[in-house]
Amino acid sequence: MKYLLLIAALLPLFQPASAQQAAPKAPAAKAAASSAAPDVVLLGGKIFTADLAKPYAQALAVRGDKIVAVGSTAAISKLAGPRTRRIELRGRTVVPGFNDAHTHLPAGHPLGHFFDFPQAPMVPGPSTAQVLDTLAALAGRVPPGTWLEGEVGLLALQDPQLRRSDLDRVAPKHPVLLHTPWGHGSVVNSLALQRLSITEATANPLGGTTGRLPDGGALTGQLNEYADWAPRRVLHGQLPDSVWTQLLRGYGAAAVRFGITSVQSMTDALPPAQTLRVVQAAALPIRQRIIPFPMTTSYGINRREWAAVDKNPSPLARVEGVKYILDATPLEGGALMRRAYPGRSGWYGKLNFPVDTVRHMLRTALQSSQPLMLHISGDSTASLVLRLMHELSDDATWRTKRVRFEHGDGVGADLQARAKALGIVVVQNSSHFINAAVDPQHGAPANMHASFRSLLESGVPFALGSDGPMNPFLNILFATTLADPKEALTREQAVRAYTAGAAFAEFQEQQKGTLAPGKLADLAVLSKDIFTVPLPALPGTVSELTMVGGKVVYEAKRP
Repeated sequence: MKYLLLIAALLPLFQPASAQQAAPKAPAAKAAASSAAPDVVLLGGKIFTADLAKPYAQALAVRGDKIVAVGSTAAISKLAGPRTRRIELRGRTVVPGFNDAHTHLPAGHPLGHFFDFPQAPMVPGPSTAQVLDTLAALAGRVPPGTWLEGEVGLLALQDPQLRRSDLDRVAPKHPVLLHTPWGHGSVVNSLALQRLSITEATANPLGGTTGRLPDGGALTGQLNEYADWAPRRVLHGQLPDSVWTQLLRGYGAAAVRFGITSVQSMTDALPPAQTLRVVQAAALPIRQRIIPFPMTTSYGINRREWAAVDKNPSPLARVEGVKYILDATPLEGGALMRRAYPGRSGWYGKLNFPVDTVRHMLRTALQSSQPLMLHISGDSTASLVLRLMHELSDDATWRTKRVRFEHGDGVGADLQARAKALGIVVVQNSSHFINAAVDPQHGAPANMHASFRSLLESGVPFALGSDGPMNPFLNILFATTLADPKEALTREQAVRAYTAGAAFAEFQEQQKGTLAPGKLADLAVLSKDIFTVPLPALPGTVSELTMVGGKVVYEAKRP
């Protein structure tokens, strides 16, 4: 019952703003009961609290790791003592620290020689000829045995002339891995299969397939879903921790410059024990939620691999939840849809797991304290999961679980009421829906449709994560310039989804997500007023001061 009351109280956080404040208001300061002077005060700014009731203030005070007062500059100034650090904002905008609700860490391309291709507007990646020519040139100058890892698009991925034998012909002495930038679908050559320990006798793992010739014989080099991710994770695990630690530190340094103070990481890159070693060694100054991503074998899901790990590997990191990928994406035609794909008569996509396995995932979630996250792209997949949830338990019980639909592209108007009743939290990624008018080179395909504002207006809790470029201001631009204007968010809505919404998505709304007394002092002082600058200027915004738990973890040098 306590969760139901909590959700009822917090639902207004996910409703659209009725009006935008043109200038900061100066409400009376709300101070904590203690009379001790704050450690830090921020004065004379435009503070966006992400609280719908009082979205703007001028100043705030911090003591220890918490915010103790929010209000007018005059009121907050009176709280300062002789040892209080006074930060004069001079009109700058302050927001809650961004919380990237869906990312993948560590990030990078450490296998060997990485390459990609310039993309012409609206062309789905390089041609097969371009890929083979590039590989032949690289094979002539890169030392034999070095991995050649390249990003390709749909043209190459779906071309039967770009398979194992074709790659062997141009690069027989180099392991070759070609994959899509969105993470679903790879093609490798014979040496790569050998390095990945995949043989002709290797059985398909649950949730994935290894491509074979039509007669069911030799491997073609295609690796799909869990047949792709599991062996690559083992391969990544052979690299020294130092490589990954350096990559993760680079990510952390970039994050604080963007005002990112929390990340929720889907951990698919490394084995669990190595993931935690790297997290400990990197010692990032931001909060990390490490979300287990169990791999599979031909026998089933390996649920034990995360069971024995330390759930709190460092003061700012915790291990929590579990994620499964139920379908692929509409890009390559892997998302399970209720209508056939255009130009592919009779093809509706596919579910990665048998329905009974999905039912078991949901039943386990009911019995577990670990939150469940499901990658769901297709509307048929979304409809199936909502139906299974309804069959397995009542709405009130499910609402306490806050099951997350990662992406949730298929949660359209006809499914939103059911999703709201079950307490589904949709975590979207605006970089998946780039408006071609904003960026014609990376515009979203016609078969990908966003449901952003309609989800908010239906009352479905909604959060934003990157799952792509980490720059939150770029992602806010994408969220406010969707091809369908009816689904585009306001800037305030986008920031709330990136802060308050993301905190709700990880059961942390009482600790962070808004700038209010008693909340963690996680915040960013921005170089631009992101609520009023021209839209094209948004991506150039940076944080000039980032605070995590009351500590300044980044501060730009000012002239």
